Amino acid sequence: MQAVVVEVLPGRGRVMVGMLLAIGLAAMDATIVATAVPSIAKDLGGFSRYEWLFSAYLLTQAVVTPIYGKLADVFGRRPVLVAGVLVFLAGSALGAVAWSMWALIAFRALQGIGAGGIQPLVMTLAGDLYTLEERPRVQGQIASVWAFAAIAGPATGGLFAEYVSWRWIFIVNLPVGAVALAVILANLREPELVRREHRLDLPGALLLVVGAGLLVFGLLQGGVSWNWGSHASVLVFAGAALSLLVFALQERRAVEPMLPPWLLTRRVLLFAALSSLAVGVLMIGTTTFVPVYAQGVLGLGPVAAGFVLAAMLLGWSGTASFAGRLYLPFGFRNTALIGASIAIAGGVLLSIMLGRAHLWLTIVACALMGAGVGLQATPVVIGVQSVIDWGRRGVATGSLMFMRTLGQAVGAGVLGAVANAKLASWFHHAPPAVAARLPHTGVNAATSVLGSGRDRVHGAAARYAQRGVELATHHVFLGMAACTLVALGVVLALPREFVEQRFD
Repeated sequence: MQAVVVEVLPGRGRVMVGMLLAIGLAAMDATIVATAVPSIAKDLGGFSRYEWLFSAYLLTQAVVTPIYGKLADVFGRRPVLVAGVLVFLAGSALGAVAWSMWALIAFRALQGIGAGGIQPLVMTLAGDLYTLEERPRVQGQIASVWAFAAIAGPATGGLFAEYVSWRWIFIVNLPVGAVALAVILANLREPELVRREHRLDLPGALLLVVGAGLLVFGLLQGGVSWNWGSHASVLVFAGAALSLLVFALQERRAVEPMLPPWLLTRRVLLFAALSSLAVGVLMIGTTTFVPVYAQGVLGLGPVAAGFVLAAMLLGWSGTASFAGRLYLPFGFRNTALIGASIAIAGGVLLSIMLGRAHLWLTIVACALMGAGVGLQATPVVIGVQSVIDWGRRGVATGSLMFMRTLGQAVGAGVLGAVANAKLASWFHHAPPAVAARLPHTGVNAATSVLGSGRDRVHGAAARYAQRGVELATHHVFLGMAACTLVALGVVLALPREFVEQRFD
């Protein structure tokens, strides 16, 4: 396919506004439901299935991301992005009128299918519309939207649930999405592509959805719905492995594969994908377990814990914007190495907080982790986009976004298993006098020192539960520190001057 340059009328700024609105929808809906779960369960029932409100969204978003990337290379960015936003809005409209918990879960899955197209297409368009010097600023704006959504999402969901109705969580997406669509349709223009017959790899797409879906499903449910070594877990992962093996064989003979084999045979792309995987693990580890540490060990409330986490998100968006000043003179690889080194410093600080429950230390550690991960992720994505021609940029960017989401699922599963194992052992050996005062048993006893609910305990039981949460998060932070070292090794494996290796 010939190289295509996107033309924007009357200006890129308006298109960027539409893109930020679109990605803001996907970012907000990843977190906005969290604080509304009690109200949703009260109206619809099915509280035991509430975790699927999150898992269904993440699962479908992950598995369709690389497919959207391929479709964008075949049919152009504009129609595929519009399709993703329309699917997301359809899921939102249906979610607003959901009549049961299972119905809402299905509509959240539909939202995820739409969101899976929004993020990779926005990232790909950023590479199409902006020069190498301008892309860090754009990446910083995108990161700022995610940072704002992570903080504002739960608060907004809680406000809607308490003062209006949880259904407004979905209703509010409709006017915002309509504005995003109107701006994109009015201002984004693409020249006509070279028309030729396409043979879409539908068997490959189906196998990818099944294989990746089973893999993410197993990682999300392992240690939660069943034990890691259970028959259910073995069957799910065996099904994922078999589906992905058949998928790999299918891609080798497909005329237009969904994930072309060259994505894994090029050293630049392989290690960029592994870097994105590590970034996903560090992101989910920080955003999931730092609030638990802040509430369970430091004794902060949920709002204050959110502000601690904001240090990580601000660090991410700040360094994403600043990355251009480094990779232009020093190169993509060296800039990513600086970021990976800063992330190591953040991981080390997190890992030494055992017995050192200081708020300032936690904030600094989060800021370093965010700054490091942001400085690692941004030049890797931009660097890959700079060595890929237009006709392959969508699938390459989509594969990086997929690996980041997969990293989040892997991190949630593995780090969650580490925390649960430590908590289960700790509370199993609780002294009888302490165990008698805990309102829950096993891992759930950790809720005794989280938040300000009626089950919160005091005295010796509180100190014992607090120590358990501290030990559990300490083991998680040790795992994250190890992951930062792996991330550094992956970046070191990138070619020194991979911007010179073009794959046209």
